[in-house]
Amino acid sequence: MAAPKKTVVGPLVGAVVQGTNSTPLLVFSSKTADLLSHHQVELTEAFPREGWVEQDPKEILQSVYERIERTCQKLAELHIDVSNIKATGVSNQRETTVIWDKLTGEPLYNAVVWLDLRTQPTLENLSKKIPGNNNFVKSKTGLPLSTYFSAVKLRWILDNVRQVQKAVEEGRALFGTIDSWLIWGLTGGVNGRVHCTDVTNASRTMLFNIHSLEWDKELCDFFDIPMDILPNVWSSSDIYGRIQAGSLEGLPISGCLGDQSAALVGQLCFQEGQAKNTYSTSCFLLCNTGHKCVFSEHGLLTTVAYKLGRDKPVCYALEGSVGIAGAVICWLRDNLGIINTSEEIETLAKDVGTSYGCYFVPAFSGLYAPYWETSARGIICGLTQFTSKNHIAFAALESVCFQTREILDAINYDCGIPLSHLQVDGAMTNNRILMQLQADILHLPVIKPSMPETTALGAATAAGAAEGVGVWSLKPEDLSIKARESEIRYSTWKKAVRKSMGWVTTQYPESGDPTIFSCLPLGFFIVSSLIMLIGARYISGIS
Repeated sequence: MAAPKKTVVGPLVGAVVQGTNSTPLLVFSSKTADLLSHHQVELTEAFPREGWVEQDPKEILQSVYERIERTCQKLAELHIDVSNIKATGVSNQRETTVIWDKLTGEPLYNAVVWLDLRTQPTLENLSKKIPGNNNFVKSKTGLPLSTYFSAVKLRWILDNVRQVQKAVEEGRALFGTIDSWLIWGLTGGVNGRVHCTDVTNASRTMLFNIHSLEWDKELCDFFDIPMDILPNVWSSSDIYGRIQAGSLEGLPISGCLGDQSAALVGQLCFQEGQAKNTYSTSCFLLCNTGHKCVFSEHGLLTTVAYKLGRDKPVCYALEGSVGIAGAVICWLRDNLGIINTSEEIETLAKDVGTSYGCYFVPAFSGLYAPYWETSARGIICGLTQFTSKNHIAFAALESVCFQTREILDAINYDCGIPLSHLQVDGAMTNNRILMQLQADILHLPVIKPSMPETTALGAATAAGAAEGVGVWSLKPEDLSIKARESEIRYSTWKKAVRKSMGWVTTQYPESGDPTIFSCLPLGFFIVSSLIMLIGARYISGIS
């Protein structure tokens, strides 16, 4: 029997999207941006202590190899020759910190995830070193001093992990964000020795000068980070190396962007003033500010948006980060058990159409933009005996929209140019109630692309457009991509946010049993409210 004829589809480009919870590999047509194959694997997280979040770097790298092989199998089933894939890009969870041994290729410690809060005492010690009238860290990096960014995580590891200290002393240690770790591993590890990152990921370390686009000695001295462990910094669209094993051996890795920058590119937000919001575990709203750095006076970050080629100009963005978005739905499912699947929240919310005066501030890990308040903790307030799980579900969705509104307001203040619409992506955009709520609360059209995998599309675009690959055009003509009540509720939401602050007054313990104070507020509100509800119903029953 003759072998089936291979389908001719033209140049293809792959994209590895390494997120907090999963690692998909997607393959696109470079001519139409159509998605031809998609396969992903879930990842595990470890929570060794209260506020600590870790992942296994080797599991992350292995998940990429598995996705490559499975995707190639799927393409074969579609009669598509994998030789049509001309390049691949990498997009990744930002800030997550990895240190490994350059002689053995082995990680020296688990990856410390961007959500991790263990570095609060380290942060407080560093804060005392910054002169009150000269915040040189923010002026050089665009970032506030926060547990969020890589430099503070790296400082904690260097202070607390003897194995890492020894490797640094012996000149064996390498540092990188997840993109650096993946490119190192895919290009041969100790045999290839490609130790690099791109400008978007470097700009999230708090060690990178976003004006000169170089590692900054003053910043490295401030955090006491040896510069020889840092990766080389490239543009977001360059051939960094070639895959050295598996079905895609020899394929160039030619695109690299932090996940939110990749989504900005995938949404084609190439014009100054264009903005996108990604609704995933967290929310990230980026607004393109063009070739100039706009420094926020309202709690936003100034960051590198992209640099699509070594000789191309850099573009910047204002960014607002919401720590808890999709994660609040997982919390309702896994911790409270009021839903069995994440999709059920839409039905619960739709059945009531209101939160009935209930407000949810999901500050599980403090408040991010525009507050940057690490002492905040989650609260549910405004409960009455009529409050049901449906109202709490509605309030949870509304909390995501209110947090987005706060960031959009800040962008409007800082840029002075009100947005005409908001482009959206991410898994949560499948929730129609959420998207309608968002449009109502913003008083703006919310536009969802027909192809939802915009983060992957951005990484593929950068890879395909790289010099030496050249299968993806970035010419403008070639780019295409298939009330008063709300104001009152938004004002009340702001009041609820203020009530969430100041819960944590004690540092996280360095060792021993974790304390319970960081979990108390939200649990206290829920339990005490349930007691009041039961008591009210009991009294009404006997009166």
